[in-house]
Amino acid sequence: MKHYLSLFLILLSFSVQAQISLSGIISQNQQVLPGALIYIPGSSFQASSDANGYYRLRGIPAGKHELVVFYTGNQTLHKTINLDENSGEVTMDFSMEEINAELDDITVRDQQLNQMSIERLKAVEGTNIYEAKKTEVINLQEISANLATNNSRQVYAKIPGLNIYESDAAGLQLGIGARGLDPNRTSNFNVRQNGYDISADALGYPESYYTPALEAVERIEVVRGAASLQYGTQFGGLLNFQMKSGHPDKEIDVRLRNTAGSYGFYNTFTSLGGSSGKWNYYGFFQYKRGDGWRENSQFNSKMAYAAVKYQANEKLSIGLQYTYMKYLAQQPGGLTDAMFNQDPRQSIRDRNWFQVNWNLIANTIDYRFSDRLKLNIRNFALIGGRDALGNLGRIDRVDDMGPRNLFVDDFSNFGSESRLMYHYQINNQPQVALIGFRYYNGLTDRKQGLGDDGSDANFSFTNPDHLEDSDYDFPGKNLSFFAEHIFNLNPRFSVTPGMRIEHILTEADGYYSQTTKVLDPDTGFAVDSTYQVQEYKSNSRTFAFAGIGLSYKPNEFLEVYSNFSQNYRSINFNDIRVNNPNLVVDENIKDESGYNFDLGFRGSGSPNKYNFDLSFFYLRYNDRIGAILQVDPENFRIYRYRTNIADAYSMGLEAFGEVNLKETFIKSLPIDVNVFANFSVINAKYLKSSERSVEGNQVELVPPFSLRPGLTLGKDHWKLTYQYAYVQEHYTDASNAVQTATAVEGIIPSYSVMDISAFYRWKRYKVEGSINNLTNNMYFTRRAAGYPGPGIIPSDGRSFFLTLEINI
Repeated sequence: MKHYLSLFLILLSFSVQAQISLSGIISQNQQVLPGALIYIPGSSFQASSDANGYYRLRGIPAGKHELVVFYTGNQTLHKTINLDENSGEVTMDFSMEEINAELDDITVRDQQLNQMSIERLKAVEGTNIYEAKKTEVINLQEISANLATNNSRQVYAKIPGLNIYESDAAGLQLGIGARGLDPNRTSNFNVRQNGYDISADALGYPESYYTPALEAVERIEVVRGAASLQYGTQFGGLLNFQMKSGHPDKEIDVRLRNTAGSYGFYNTFTSLGGSSGKWNYYGFFQYKRGDGWRENSQFNSKMAYAAVKYQANEKLSIGLQYTYMKYLAQQPGGLTDAMFNQDPRQSIRDRNWFQVNWNLIANTIDYRFSDRLKLNIRNFALIGGRDALGNLGRIDRVDDMGPRNLFVDDFSNFGSESRLMYHYQINNQPQVALIGFRYYNGLTDRKQGLGDDGSDANFSFTNPDHLEDSDYDFPGKNLSFFAEHIFNLNPRFSVTPGMRIEHILTEADGYYSQTTKVLDPDTGFAVDSTYQVQEYKSNSRTFAFAGIGLSYKPNEFLEVYSNFSQNYRSINFNDIRVNNPNLVVDENIKDESGYNFDLGFRGSGSPNKYNFDLSFFYLRYNDRIGAILQVDPENFRIYRYRTNIADAYSMGLEAFGEVNLKETFIKSLPIDVNVFANFSVINAKYLKSSERSVEGNQVELVPPFSLRPGLTLGKDHWKLTYQYAYVQEHYTDASNAVQTATAVEGIIPSYSVMDISAFYRWKRYKVEGSINNLTNNMYFTRRAAGYPGPGIIPSDGRSFFLTLEINI
């Protein structure tokens, strides 16, 4: 650490190459134009205006440049600008004029609707370094998808290598994994909103019960395993939801959206934003409800968000954000294989309920000491909880209508992350240094016991002072120091080393119930006797890990990149103590460690021509945590045993490509035609293991092959997208069981599904429609051990949705 601090002090003596940013509003007749494209011909500098007509080009070098702005149905703008090293932040608005309808069609083809909804993060964005890392950005302003339901199959269609749980059609929770990582509540990604944590407990329980309303999200940033150096130890990497901000050129901007759909679905979304003087604000309220595709699957959800930013002066800005979410959902439970084959819409559990209450508070501070030195501080807190109520018994047995299992978790977390970034030069080459510090304090109060024997959503314990299962506090602390540096050795080649030092403290304090057999003195027979076992556990560890990235750009349209990054994943309190009739946890379970490696090449043709990324990856696990089947020697009950199963690896090829046929090949096409596809081929196996039944098996939750192609058509103000997804058969547990009586273990059969979505925009109005699961395929992506199962959780059949949006 001393070497990194010394290096940083040395860097302060260097001069800086100015980082010039160009931003502004693109409009027509005082009406903003979302989706307008602005770019510098012959370069990689391009951007699309957001819903407020706002664009931003970052990192433009000093010099003379030609700017091109186009939007379908409007005259293309060309403007020459001169930027010098002292330009800094440049504001430039563009007012476009509509093309005369009498002009020849060939004349207007210089305009188009930007269809490239996927791009990559720049080498440096804000106070974040992404050089040589595998990154993807989903621009939700350019996408044709069902945002009202947060349809992850459609939204993440252009991200290769993902395994997506499709067991929540309302979009209340997100479940995605990558490269053999469990998708359950996206727990193997560091999930953030505007750069700060939003999961239940980032250290002790990194599961995401809250997913932002995509109607309010500007873009989704995905960074693979190398993100561990800047964002923490998760093997999956970073998933960041960047929320919208207020219109920069209007004091009041209102957007109303209403969606109706199949099975009683209704969603209303209202947003309000704008700017006044030094203030910028944005907020929304969303309410949605539905009856669900299956029996016993009704839900209702309320979500609100408010953000205000104050630009005190050209150097200092301060932001404050608050997020609220509360939802209640009835859970129809799981099915056995036979039940699913008979009727996947059926439910034999009508007493299972789930509720979440989420409150996120965040404060951001940005201070620019100079053009070369910037500071970012993020303070954030979570006060929330989730409650699960129902019958967790085996799904192949009828509900005995007795008292229900009740799990109550309350979360109280606080964190702060500071980043200091410095730009300078060596031999006239720009260099970037980043150092950061993070403090995180998490506290979870978990209670498990019996609820009443009714059927309603009553989340009250029958015996709150003497819980039948357990009562624990799970405190956790995390201190981290991290540093990364971009060394540009020449204009084409860069080296980006990094390191991170972590101190983690994980504790458990409480009791759990244990049952044993004792003799009844009256009858002489053995009977059950339950008693409480008091327990305190503490696990403190400090360690360091490192990584390095290499990037070679032979020209502005192509990059060859590679990175290596160590990873570490802490055990969480589900791994320390949980009472679940389907699961037993190893008392000696320990943390996972390993590394990620990527090697790939990527590129794009500007503007709006083609985009591709082809990469090889290798992910290595040491002491991978998982579950295996074991037999209780006393009662011969089969149960899942969670432990460090074995070392394992996951390796494969991930590819994505997209091309605009009109712009690239066939200029005479009357409409824009985009063809895209992503696919992954993955081989994942367990290595040396003390469990002979596991060694050499395939790692669970890893589809060996997946393919997601699609087609987008667009002209003027409309766009239509067709998507297809195929996922190959894969296992759900380390023993590679094909089928079990409980349906908790077994294969996920190969499945395919198709979607169609479209929108039309006219002045202040926008109409969207989608057909999900066009061919009404019956399939499932998940077998659950606990909630919302146990057993098979079917995915939804065919459904229809229609949205009307009005911008006031």
